[in-house]
Amino acid sequence: MPEQTDTSTPERAAPPRPVTPDSAVIRDALGVGVAVGLSGFAFGVTAAGAHLSILQTCALSLLVFTGASQFALVGALAAGGNPLTAAAGAFFLGARNAFYGLRLSALLGYRASIRPLAAHWVIDETSAVALAQPDRHSARLGFTVTGLTLYILWNLTTLGGALGAEALGDTAAWGLDAAGPAVFLALLAPMLRTTVERASAGLAVVLVMVTTPVMPTGVPVLLAALAAPVVLFLEGRRARTKTTTDTPGAPHAPHGQDSDSRTDTQEDPT
Repeated sequence: MPEQTDTSTPERAAPPRPVTPDSAVIRDALGVGVAVGLSGFAFGVTAAGAHLSILQTCALSLLVFTGASQFALVGALAAGGNPLTAAAGAFFLGARNAFYGLRLSALLGYRASIRPLAAHWVIDETSAVALAQPDRHSARLGFTVTGLTLYILWNLTTLGGALGAEALGDTAAWGLDAAGPAVFLALLAPMLRTTVERASAGLAVVLVMVTTPVMPTGVPVLLAALAAPVVLFLEGRRARTKTTTDTPGAPHAPHGQDSDSRTDTQEDPT
């Protein structure tokens, strides 16, 4: 018998993910930490406008350190809201960090003794930098540098904003409470590369805009988190439908014809 040659194409191993140099990770982490940390000045000014003392303002940045939740708290207080209601809204808004923590816990792999300290730095910016890295070493480095830079600058600029609020006059006229979210959106936008990511972000924006006028502070952000599973569910259904459509089924022969008939002719072996 003639030898049969195996013409199948051998499977190729997936190429290894590129390793990001430490210098590049530190550069990106410092950029995020400095850019967002400077917006602590806006929080200090806004908190002073809500009639919080310098001690209260600095304590929020030192102990809470959640950016948007802090703005939500002082914004509700400035609008005359009940302190308990304002705190509840800030709590719900900060609850998103718990979801970041679930993902970062597996990625960073810190020991149990370090996790409580690292948890204080689990915020939007540190999560974004850590999750963008290709390996654990780079993720830890990005998380640490971003968290340390942001924590120091945020607290220093919070103090500066609280001390200098009187020189600005009417703090509400400056619209500084929007500085922090605007900076984070500017950092997030370039990361939306796929259609699914853009659709999730767009739906989240729509949910926030629709529910903000009728929902308590903090709840619209939690509802916006539903955008991702909704988009992923719809994308999964679309992919399954496309797969079913593209997969050819068994042909149905017309009535009166043999289903095994072929268009080519076969020679009679006899």
